[in-house]
Amino acid sequence: MTDLKFAQSTHRNLLAPVLIAFLLLGIAIALVIRYTPTRTVDLTISHTAVYPAHTVFKSDSIKVGSDRSQDDLYVLTTLRVDDPLHLPVILKDFTATLTTADQQITTSAAEEKDLPNIYTSFPTIKSLASKPLVRETLIAPGTSAEGMVLLHFPVTQQVWDHRKSAILNVDLYHEGDFSVAIPFDKRAVSTNFDPK
Repeated sequence: MTDLKFAQSTHRNLLAPVLIAFLLLGIAIALVIRYTPTRTVDLTISHTAVYPAHTVFKSDSIKVGSDRSQDDLYVLTTLRVDDPLHLPVILKDFTATLTTADQQITTSAAEEKDLPNIYTSFPTIKSLASKPLVRETLIAPGTSAEGMVLLHFPVTQQVWDHRKSAILNVDLYHEGDFSVAIPFDKRAVSTNFDPK
């Protein structure tokens, strides 16, 4: 019987390709860490004004006390959104949550197309207003956008003044929801939150 001999391939030294692969992986990780900021957006509220409205709806009835009344509070807050990312961000929506002693009210900000009707109904609001920050605004990398966000709450000025908190939420396409507290006083508030 003859000896069987199998052809054996020569063993290659794989140390060099493995080291090169680890080097490339390390460079890729370093680039991702370098160009991905630790924060995404900065929200700053620089000014807040409120307009309380008390409306009485007259009844056609001659019955005493049949008139109805309604209290509304319009909150005009100036918001600045800074984009430190290397990608643009797009503003999707603005909402706010008011927390009082006995309830929590969530509202969506007025849309740009609704502002003329609000200004017609309440002319004093127009004098408090500034250029609005609108939905679908694209903020280029390294820049910012600033404008007024108009919020409506069905409460009195007294309820607003004694609130537990008021939080403005900014929803961004592809980035999530970010929040900033509306301050109790007129001073500016700057906050940097991670997405919820």
